[in-house]
Amino acid sequence: MDPIEPESGTPTPDPGGAARDGAAPSRAQLAGVAEQVAVEAATFVAAERESMLDGAGVDVQTKTSRTDVVTAVDVASEKLIRARLAQLRPGEPVVGEEHGGDAGDGGVTWVVDPIDGTVNFLYGLPEFAVSVAAQIDGVSVAGAVVEPVSGRRWTASRGGGAWLDGRRLAVSEPEGLDMTLVGTGFNYVTERRKRQAAMIAALLGRVRDIRRGGSAALDLCHVAAGWLDGYAEHGLSRWDWAAGALLAEEAGAVVSLPGQDAELGIDGTIAASPAIARPLREALLDCGMGGI
Repeated sequence: MDPIEPESGTPTPDPGGAARDGAAPSRAQLAGVAEQVAVEAATFVAAERESMLDGAGVDVQTKTSRTDVVTAVDVASEKLIRARLAQLRPGEPVVGEEHGGDAGDGGVTWVVDPIDGTVNFLYGLPEFAVSVAAQIDGVSVAGAVVEPVSGRRWTASRGGGAWLDGRRLAVSEPEGLDMTLVGTGFNYVTERRKRQAAMIAALLGRVRDIRRGGSAALDLCHVAAGWLDGYAEHGLSRWDWAAGALLAEEAGAVVSLPGQDAELGIDGTIAASPAIARPLREALLDCGMGGI
């Protein structure tokens, strides 16, 4: 399966110019590239989804477990993203979920998830997205998360705010932990899933409710929009959070990423409204997050 090639006559800006002439790109410029490429990939993924729903087969393989899947559409979507980034930002390295890659030293590295929420995609559920982010020295400076089904475009640049389809985002202000709606997700390894489930069961009596959407990138975007008050999960890879965490942070959330808070475990992630960030962290630790 080959990704759809962009039409030769489609006008595009020249964001690659800065990469060619040696000038440092602006964060807004990088955000524009991220959005452009993510939209193109999302258009491709949406078309493939329609074919799948109409009965066309899709090749499925597994990764860490029988339930951790990758489809031919994931692979083709990442191929498209890499090809377009090579045209728009030549010479800049790309790190992706399906094809790996190494980060550059000091310059821009692109971190991409061609379909975040592959299980949802495979089952026909609409909650999945394409995530593209630009990082410098491991820190996200621009990113976009685009939903193939709804068409929603989540974008952010560091210092430039977080946006949904042109509307600036801001986190919620819940009255307390007991009024907090928390998003989460579960690992694909059975024993770790059991520990995560026990943690969430313990937390459930302390918050308003729990949501499990199936896409870490979208969960983080939902914190940015105030659709969730907080989010916590273990086991995220860089491509899962690279764009979404920047959106949450730029919308005002308190964000802790894997490796930043030893008490949360080696790969714990939390994003939350400042109104409840401290009590939520304390509750999560009390419920066993640090041992997962």
